[in-house]
Amino acid sequence: MSKKIAFCIALAGALLAACAGHGITGAGNTGTFAMPGEPDLQVTYILPNHKSGTVSEELPTEGLGTVKDPHWQATLGGYTQQQFSQALGFPPETKLIIKNISTSHPHTLNVVGKIAGPPAVFPKNPKLSTTPSGGPLKNGYASGIISPGKSVTVNLEKPGNYLIGCAFHYTFGMQDVFVVAVGATPGPQATHPAR
Repeated sequence: MSKKIAFCIALAGALLAACAGHGITGAGNTGTFAMPGEPDLQVTYILPNHKSGTVSEELPTEGLGTVKDPHWQATLGGYTQQQFSQALGFPPETKLIIKNISTSHPHTLNVVGKIAGPPAVFPKNPKLSTTPSGGPLKNGYASGIISPGKSVTVNLEKPGNYLIGCAFHYTFGMQDVFVVAVGATPGPQATHPAR
């Protein structure tokens, strides 16, 4: 009987931990973020030894919002690895899925430049390609056009702080910072934008 009690206590603890995680499920290296109020947005991750992750993109005005990131001293928008716009952070050797969650607009993820650290100063009018560059995420990387609901995959091999943007919507606020480093984590999220 004591094994059943121990099992029930362990199960209750796991359920409480899942509730405290606000919709995060999974154990150890794998998990899924279920986004409350955003059924079309889901982030899946698998980290060391099977490192992969997902970045979702859409116009800030479509639902991701913008955030004034205190660390990067810049307004960021259009990209998230959780629910709302934020600076992105993944470890090297991550296989990354870039998913367009918009229902109506094509997007891209282009590396605009590489910086040593804050502040993140985005160039005014960079020339961003809609043609895919191929290869790993690095200076000059271009995902190519990602149609609504579609995705592309890229490997994160080179550590660094990358300025990224969308070739179509850069001037509409789709600008972000992407950190590839051991221990990298996402920045604070935007608040839910008014609809």
